[in-house]
Amino acid sequence: MSTTFKIADMTLHRIVEQQGPLAPITAVFPGVTPEILAENRGWLQPWALSADDQMIAAIQSYVVRTPHHTILIDSCIGNDKSRPGRPAWDKKQDGTYMAALAAAGVTVEDIDIVMCTHLHVDHVGWNTKLLDGRWVPTFPNARYVFGQTEYAHWEGLNAKEASPIFNDSVLPIVEAGRADLVATDFAIGDHVRLLPTPGHTPGHFAVLLGKTGNEAVVTGDLIHSPIQTRYPDLSPGFDTDPVQAAATRRAFLERFCDTETLCCTIHFPSPSAGLIKRWGDGFKCEMISG
Repeated sequence: MSTTFKIADMTLHRIVEQQGPLAPITAVFPGVTPEILAENRGWLQPWALSADDQMIAAIQSYVVRTPHHTILIDSCIGNDKSRPGRPAWDKKQDGTYMAALAAAGVTVEDIDIVMCTHLHVDHVGWNTKLLDGRWVPTFPNARYVFGQTEYAHWEGLNAKEASPIFNDSVLPIVEAGRADLVATDFAIGDHVRLLPTPGHTPGHFAVLLGKTGNEAVVTGDLIHSPIQTRYPDLSPGFDTDPVQAAATRRAFLERFCDTETLCCTIHFPSPSAGLIKRWGDGFKCEMISG
């Protein structure tokens, strides 16, 4: 599946690998009480909440075409990766992701730069592919951008206990000499720059797009579900620092509230992108179809 957005002098394509129920929403967000769930079912279902109260999520990338570059932001799950804790991801072998790239008119050779907002399993998977028993870069002409802080965090953890994710989807890029470990002031031309958004992971960043930096923003995992727009203090149990993540999320939503910046989320269900508006003490993201 792919959806296209035209913004100023850029084109954004959603590249969807999977979409569907992920887990009970109360398991994802410990702060979702029965009362909160009952109050919000009406607008969450069936879009972002299933009939049995599971959070519906997309796993997707964005391809951004600027006048100068073709950039892939986050690289989803990938094929052939050993992920025994996630049966739908474990040693997956399907053509969905590549078909979505093709539907957007993009080949792996077209990608100039791959940017990973952070180094979790569902954001790095297509960094590499299995070729003759080795993990090699999927995008043969691309430089791969990893945040310095983020990379150091996972490199340190991997040194203590080997991480399959780091070793099959991140380290091979570094060993191939294709990685750029960047600081938070990193920019690509005059259309792409980083916005530090720590909390979900220590070096997490969002990506600002456009000459002014306000045309669009790709969120990464600073927000996972639409319920977090209404309640920014809701953090999932897998955030590295839930308190910092909540503060980052509220500041992000406040920054873009009532602006024309297209907020491109990674995990909201289709159409996934919209404009941030105020809703009482919280916010909402009014979806826009491509």
